[in-house]
Amino acid sequence: MNNHSIQTEKLNFWTKLAYGAGDLGPAMCVNIQVFFLLFFFTNVAGLPAGIAGSILMIGKISDAINDPIIGVMSDRTVHPWGRRYPWMVFGAVPFGILFFLQWIVPSTNQSFLFWYYVIIAIFFNIAYTVVNLPYAALTPELTQNYHERTSLNSFRFAFSIGGSIFSLVLAQLIFSMFPDNPIQQYLVLGIVCAIIAVLPIYWCFLGTRKRTLSVNKKQEEDNNTNLPIVEQIRVAFNNVPFLFVIGIYLCSWLGVQLTASILPYFVINWMKLPESTFPQVAIAVQGTSLTMLFVWSFVSKKLGKKAVYFMGVCLWIIAQAGLFFIQPGQVGFMYLLAIMAGFGVSTAYLVPWSMIPDVIDLDELNTGQRREGIFYSFMVFLQKVGLAIGLFLVGVALDIAGFIESVPGETPPIQPESALLAIRVAIGPLPTVFLIVGLLLAYLYPITREVHDEILLKLRERKEEEGVRF
Repeated sequence: MNNHSIQTEKLNFWTKLAYGAGDLGPAMCVNIQVFFLLFFFTNVAGLPAGIAGSILMIGKISDAINDPIIGVMSDRTVHPWGRRYPWMVFGAVPFGILFFLQWIVPSTNQSFLFWYYVIIAIFFNIAYTVVNLPYAALTPELTQNYHERTSLNSFRFAFSIGGSIFSLVLAQLIFSMFPDNPIQQYLVLGIVCAIIAVLPIYWCFLGTRKRTLSVNKKQEEDNNTNLPIVEQIRVAFNNVPFLFVIGIYLCSWLGVQLTASILPYFVINWMKLPESTFPQVAIAVQGTSLTMLFVWSFVSKKLGKKAVYFMGVCLWIIAQAGLFFIQPGQVGFMYLLAIMAGFGVSTAYLVPWSMIPDVIDLDELNTGQRREGIFYSFMVFLQKVGLAIGLFLVGVALDIAGFIESVPGETPPIQPESALLAIRVAIGPLPTVFLIVGLLLAYLYPITREVHDEILLKLRERKEEEGVRF
């Protein structure tokens, strides 16, 4: 069987399942960060909201250097396991350890805590990149089929969202076991999630490597990616559809992260519901997202990726706007809006990640090289930037609005009206602005299914003319 038929034939269920499992651990860890880390800093570690938001921002800014370097290094890796797997296999355990270390409160001194959490954030982000970037870059190596890539990402984000839901259920269970000891709650949550997160990475490696190794030799022959990193970045950013994809993804992910990071404050401080209610609201969003992944994947085969994104995000915008106007006591309406938001959140996961392999094919057509690592490095970077900006904006907004941080061991304070308004703005109008920009970029995105088919045809013709079996 030639290389082209291997790359375009349908993937079997077990390969897709193993590939999807690879995102379970990173998704669990990121989800716990998104929903709990800012709250942990302010209400458990006792840090002011502005400082708490800055910690995550500093950690993510460091990735502006780390992500493209690791992306290029993974492109250039030559190993019997292929380009991506050594990074995943050897980075998994440090990834789990560093995640756990985020949830320790080693001191009551705020200066010490600030530097401790900044250092852990920097090294955790490196470990996350080492594991997740090469994993994400497996998608175009597993298949070049336009619809199979969407299907493959459906499995990936089924595990991703499933892991997110599981992490919230786990958090609720652990919190109920230690109701009066928040430090113990997060310590146990950190170590349990760290252990669970590492194991599926090895499942992904064992379950997909046969497929990727079948085309690995060909990829090594084509892997002429010895350009300097700065030059590779320049080439990537000259790819106009890539600029649209990263814009769509950043806007979508900012919408997700802003909502997620402010949600516990919204549920507890504005809606005046018990802390145990917050994971249930988050599960309503994530559960809907999980259910809709395969629905959107099916619709995408009929109508295309752009149409799916439009349908999902329009519902999402309505939900975000509704959250601003909702009043305490309207609990049923809150859950309805959470479910509506889930329809759109699933497209934020599925569509941009399904677009990026098509952009890589265009880059190969334009340059004659395949450089998945450099493209995926920016996607992983933007994922972390979205989280950082979301946490930073929320932290700064709460700080300016006079949010009163909790003192460990004492009753949480009553928040002023200015802080409550900031919470509502952060969960309603602010994410809505980013989502509208994302819709505009999606409308302008130039690679349709027909355009992608033409790209693959030209690539095949080039290989045939060169006498290479593609």
